[in-house]
Amino acid sequence: MALALQTFSDGGARGNPGPAAIGVVLCDERHKVVHETAECIGQATNNQAEYRAMILALTLAHERGATRLECHADSELLVFQLQGRYRIKDFHLKSLAEKVKSLASRFESIVFRQIPRESPMIARADKLLNQALNRAGATARDPLRRGPGPDELF
Repeated sequence: MALALQTFSDGGARGNPGPAAIGVVLCDERHKVVHETAECIGQATNNQAEYRAMILALTLAHERGATRLECHADSELLVFQLQGRYRIKDFHLKSLAEKVKSLASRFESIVFRQIPRESPMIARADKLLNQALNRAGATARDPLRRGPGPDELF
């Protein structure tokens, strides 16, 4: 029996580059959360963090036996690059995109969708990554690209 999951991933850095974290929420077909996690990934750009979040989402979905995936992210750059609509110019992002494509080949079907950051599950992934950064004491002159301060989550 095919297991279908939905992933919601987000990555962000405080500063660009700066201390970065990623958040992932996995849901079943009925939008019930089956797993969520966040982790700090060290120094990275926002775009690198978005890719690392997608890599974690695919890895977790594969570990849970998913065969079909619908992957959601708020990053237009990430999704459109993975869909082949945008070229990938940056060497580091090319490397990360190759890793995503390698992981994607493990699934019978996979779709990448760009959705607004206000989407409840993207907001949840964002909250998780902000909490991880806060626990790590991550600060920078520039706030996280979405605008909240270190103690302001949404």
